[in-house]
Amino acid sequence: MDFNVKKLASGAGLFFTRAVQFTEEKLGQAEKTELDAHFENLMSRADCTKHWTEKIYRQTEVLLQPNPSARIEEFLYEKLDRKAPSRITNGELLGQYMQDAAKEFGPGTPYGSTLIEVGECERRLGAAEREFLQTSAISFLTPLRNFLEGDWRTISKERRLLENLRLDLDACKTRLKKAKVAEAKAAMAPDFQETRPRNYVLSASASALWSEEVEKAEHELRVAQTEFDRQAEVTRLLLEGISSTHVNHLRCLHEFVEAQAAYYKQCHLHMQELQKELGRLPNAFALNSTQSMTAAGSASEGINSPVETDSLKIEEVQAPATGTRKAKVLYDYDAADSSELSLLADELITVYTVPGMDSDWLIGERGNQRGKVPVTYLELLS
Repeated sequence: MDFNVKKLASGAGLFFTRAVQFTEEKLGQAEKTELDAHFENLMSRADCTKHWTEKIYRQTEVLLQPNPSARIEEFLYEKLDRKAPSRITNGELLGQYMQDAAKEFGPGTPYGSTLIEVGECERRLGAAEREFLQTSAISFLTPLRNFLEGDWRTISKERRLLENLRLDLDACKTRLKKAKVAEAKAAMAPDFQETRPRNYVLSASASALWSEEVEKAEHELRVAQTEFDRQAEVTRLLLEGISSTHVNHLRCLHEFVEAQAAYYKQCHLHMQELQKELGRLPNAFALNSTQSMTAAGSASEGINSPVETDSLKIEEVQAPATGTRKAKVLYDYDAADSSELSLLADELITVYTVPGMDSDWLIGERGNQRGKVPVTYLELLS
């Protein structure tokens, strides 16, 4: 118990001495040992490395995992030294929903078969994303985190120790300076009279005491200087290691870029394959209203045999008595030949169907002009 109290008292005294020295330096009442320019540059470079490495690390985390709740969960699992559960990516989840919807709508329908193809592509994209996230975390995020949580903490610890030893060194210098001033005053010829020899004895005794104090302060200064120089060398070696850190981070950055390029290339290939698959699927954009209009027109005309679209002559087409509707043009359309009618976006035209026409087309009229128009360019109005 006595040892602990003595140690505590010694530590408190040392802390107080450093606090006094630090305060006097800030007030300009004490000298401060300055480090050489090279050492200052090393510390500035280390601080800059830490600052930007931390920013890059945090933003890369956001890029790879935008969900802050998921990042917190992964952080907790890491601190608990447990493996985080595998999380399905958004692309995989979207693909699963699309394929489930296709089963409900019917995989044999145009919409259902398209959902199946797109859903499978989204699942492949999601799997590629998950592989990219894992690769990037190992090759890029982990080295950055190891630097911040390992090397940088060691550097910070040694720098704090160096600063404390620097304060001790300057405190010793101040103590020695004050002791020498007191010794010089004590060594001055005393102003005494011969009838008072006791003054000379006291003056000689004080001079001897201050001489001993100067010797003690010089010894403490030599010890403090040695400890400071040794710690400065240790800190310098750690700071010079920042160059190796840059080389390591450069290699990790190349690996991150390669992983990113491979991921985007894989996504591009998947999308190209999806476009090819969609091109093979039947085109079914006919509207139900158009099909019902076709059925009504056929019933009113009572046609027994269909008329081929290619043989349809626009000038011979007559508008039916019933079944015509107004339609709003959604996009501009340029007629491919004389049988078609050019359209302008947002205009209103009259449309109807005739027996035997392709369900993707209607007959459109605008004043005295008449011609075939694509259904997908129209919004049928009630």
